[in-house]
Amino acid sequence: MQQTRAKDYSIFTILLVLAIAFLSPIFIVLMNSFKGKFYISDTPFLFPNGTTFVGLKNYTSGIAKIDFFSAFGMSLFITVCSVAVIVLFTSMTAWYITRVKSKFTNLMYYAFVFSMIVPFQMVMFTMTKTANVLHLDNPIGIILIYLGFGSGLSVFMFSGFVKSIPLEVEEAVMIDGCNPPQAFFKVVLPILKPIAVTVAILNVMWVWNDFLLPDLLIGTEYKTIPIAIQYLKGGYGSIDMGAMMAMLVLAIVPIIIFYLTCQKYIIEGVVAGAVKG
Repeated sequence: MQQTRAKDYSIFTILLVLAIAFLSPIFIVLMNSFKGKFYISDTPFLFPNGTTFVGLKNYTSGIAKIDFFSAFGMSLFITVCSVAVIVLFTSMTAWYITRVKSKFTNLMYYAFVFSMIVPFQMVMFTMTKTANVLHLDNPIGIILIYLGFGSGLSVFMFSGFVKSIPLEVEEAVMIDGCNPPQAFFKVVLPILKPIAVTVAILNVMWVWNDFLLPDLLIGTEYKTIPIAIQYLKGGYGSIDMGAMMAMLVLAIVPIIIFYLTCQKYIIEGVVAGAVKG
């Protein structure tokens, strides 16, 4: 009994230390977002006091400098549309290649799996040129690019979950008169809700925080939040650290709220897709 308690305390201590290690950078950014920009470099780990505290000045100046709400709207549009497209099309693809057994579907599955291990840096130049030729270097086109890059992991996760769904369920609704698309949208897709939310969370965190792909494709014409924050850098390497810290806080708040709202589905979806598949 004592050994079990000691083991539990040890695990709790390790997890507590890891939680503090992972959360401390966010806390430091939040703390420094209320300091004057000249004090952040000198006292980055100290709480704001009467001298260093500037209230919401960093937030108001940062919002004005980078046109934050415009960048927020662009990031929201690209993220929501990209994730919706990824979840819809990859779930249908996973269902098809899982239920239809052929050499073609096996090849498709391994192609998606292989795409997961290809580093983005290997294809970014050819991708940029191709997107330019096909006129995909705009907010609509980048959604299709995100679909391509996000499909590998998404199809892999959906495929594992689809294998856990009894085939008899789909056969029953087809006997009742449903065609395959109706069977998918009325029966299969609702069952896929846990893994769909998991896939959505993973892709939301990726697309929302992504800097390189929007920078390569849409550049400064359509600024997302990560790109807009870079404009707080001035000439000769000067950076408005106060405004940057404030904008980083505003950038991570929506993703934290979304994650906390949906996090109960993550373990359920990942375990079901990995173990049952």
